[in-house]
Amino acid sequence: MTEVQDNEVTDSIESVEDIKLAAISALETSETSEQLESWRVEFLGRKGRLTALLRGLGSLEIEDRKVVGAAANRLRGELEQLFEERITRSKSSQAPVGSIDITLPGRKPAHGGLHPSTQMIREITQAFNEMGFQTVEGPEVELEKYNFDMLNIPADHPARDQWDTIWIDSETRSDVLLRTHTSPMQARVMEANDPPIRVVVPGKCYRYESTDATHEWHFNQVEGLAVDEGITFADLKGTLYEFARRIFGPSRKVRFRCDFFPFVEPGVDMSIDWNGRWIEILGAGMVHPKVLENAGYDSSKYTGFAFGMGPERISMLRNEITDIRHFFSNDLRFLTQF
Repeated sequence: MTEVQDNEVTDSIESVEDIKLAAISALETSETSEQLESWRVEFLGRKGRLTALLRGLGSLEIEDRKVVGAAANRLRGELEQLFEERITRSKSSQAPVGSIDITLPGRKPAHGGLHPSTQMIREITQAFNEMGFQTVEGPEVELEKYNFDMLNIPADHPARDQWDTIWIDSETRSDVLLRTHTSPMQARVMEANDPPIRVVVPGKCYRYESTDATHEWHFNQVEGLAVDEGITFADLKGTLYEFARRIFGPSRKVRFRCDFFPFVEPGVDMSIDWNGRWIEILGAGMVHPKVLENAGYDSSKYTGFAFGMGPERISMLRNEITDIRHFFSNDLRFLTQF
């Protein structure tokens, strides 16, 4: 190698080092995406400083070209790695998507609310609380004794059919089920208390049946019970009439018609006048003497009335909802309307 060629190799190696120092210094001061892109073009682009150096290696001998070319390619790899690291660091330092921009006006946070069924249950129980009824609750997993036997529902009654009742598998007993109504609390309350009694019982119920626009396999009920000396059917009518006025307005008309329920005698359903039609909203009646006696009451001394209603049905009526399945679909478009 001549002295001139040796000087050319030395100058080329120094140029690689100069480019490295300049590139590192410039990269550290590049903050924005535009500055980083300008840096990439200047040092690594097709017309960049490193590319220009590589294109000038043609004047060197093959062996010298290998030495300088290897140094330049190592530098390219180093600079590309430093560039990727700088890009990553720049992205991580930026505000994440959805972060608060303090220069923007504030946004009101979304507020949760009570489920429409819960709202209606509270409204119903409040109406009866103001008439002197207490609110009590009971177990959803119930015994056959309270769900059927003590309510004058014999073993051969259709309500016990497996296609209606959801029974619980148990290794120790065969009389456990999901309650089909809130009426078991009639027996439980009378069993645990002496008259007078005035209670309302809200809670979930379960029945093994197909769902459609007016039926669900699980639903809410509100049970009512009043027991004392001298209670008559007139007390039942007056209480339910006052309830209808509180829920549907003071001018609401009501109608009672005979119906059958095993645990009341006589039994009735109550309808309200709604847009020129009679719409049934609940079932009721005078507590059957056998139910009183099963609880240890003297049926010749005490009488009482009971009623049961579905808060979803009442909410559907008052809010013009056509499908009961909306209450249990968890669709926020429906729920946020209440």
